This record gives sequence, C-alpha cells and structure tokens, in this order.
Amino acid sequence: MSPTPPLFPWRLVLASASPRRRHLLHGLDLPVEITRVDIDETPPDGVPEQEVAEYLARKKAEAWTGTLADDQALIAADTTVLLGDLLLNKPADAEDAKRMLGLLSGREHRVITGVCVRTNKGNTCFSDTALVRFRSLSPEEIAYYVERHAPLDKAGAYGVQDWIGYTAVEHIEGSFYTVMGLPMHKVYEALKGLGNGIALGDQ
Repeated sequence: MSPTPPLFPWRLVLASASPRRRHLLHGLDLPVEITRVDIDETPPDGVPEQEVAEYLARKKAEAWTGTLADDQALIAADTTVLLGDLLLNKPADAEDAKRMLGLLSGREHRVITGVCVRTNKGNTCFSDTALVRFRSLSPEEIAYYVERHAPLDKAGAYGVQDWIGYTAVEHIEGSFYTVMGLPMHKVYEALKGLGNGIALGDQ
C-alpha cells in the first residue's frame, strides 16, 4: 500500500537556520530545504513596533537571491517580543539577556511572529500575536537559564520550548507555535490557498 500523498505538494525552502522553525515545518509532512539569508535586522525609523516582525520577514524573503520552481515556496520569518511599547529583540550578550528576562519577570508581554511566503508568482506576508505571562523569576533562576541555555539567538532572550518555558510561563493566550517562532496555523492556511490555485499577488 503506497503512502498517502501530502494534501498540498509544495517543496518548502526555509530562509532560516533556526532548528525550531525547521522542526515545525517538517511537521507539515512536506520536504524542507534550508537556506540562509543574512540581513540587517535593525528596524528603520517609522516602522511601528508591532509591525517590525512582519517587516523583517518580508525583508528576509526579498533578500533571497535564489530561483523558485513552480512547486516551491520560500518561507521567511521573524519574531519580536513587546513589553508594552518596548521592543525586545535578540540580546547583545549574556548581561543583556539577563536584563531582558528581568524586565519580563512577573509580567505579561506580546510575542509577534511575522511570516513572508514567497513563490515565483509573488509574496504574501502576515503576522500573528500571542500573549505570554511569566511568573516572577529570581536573579539566580535568570542567571541559571542564561548560562545553561545561552538564549542569545532568541527574541526576548528566551525560548518557550525549553527550560524557562517549562518553569516560568504561567499562561499563553494564542498559539504556542507563534511564541516558538512560526504560527503554523497561518502558514498552513497560506500554503492551502496556494495549493487550491489561489494567486498570491503582492500583498
């Protein structure tokens, strides 16, 4: 008996070295190729904080110089953390990571993941937001996490899928996968639309 074919026969190209995003995309039962795009992730003046993630995702997608076949879709993403109006991107070093986690301790914040799906017909970009509440963290817990898990490649200096997520996250309103770095329900809907022959156009 032959295996059931995928619902939408896309070959995905992930424009990210993130093992978390790679793991999530493989969950769609589609082949995933990894490529890397290096951009300046400093948002320009005038971009609202809540739009930075989507802006950077689009910038990453547009910076990729490869050629896509008709059945390929490039996926680029970026995640930001907002504490009120304060944007917390990736920490500069361990001390900066400790500072960020100290700010998040005992408070609620927004995690926004922006995504851009690019085909040879155009781009579609979107974002998703989740609310996350941390319990209060002691300085010793913060130091342990930063020293043991080195979260310097993560927005807000934490990964919800590792130690701090297990021990400090009290509540999530929204998609866990948005916090992890890729809103899978929205990625699936975008690919489903493409699979049904809906033209992307530039949105």
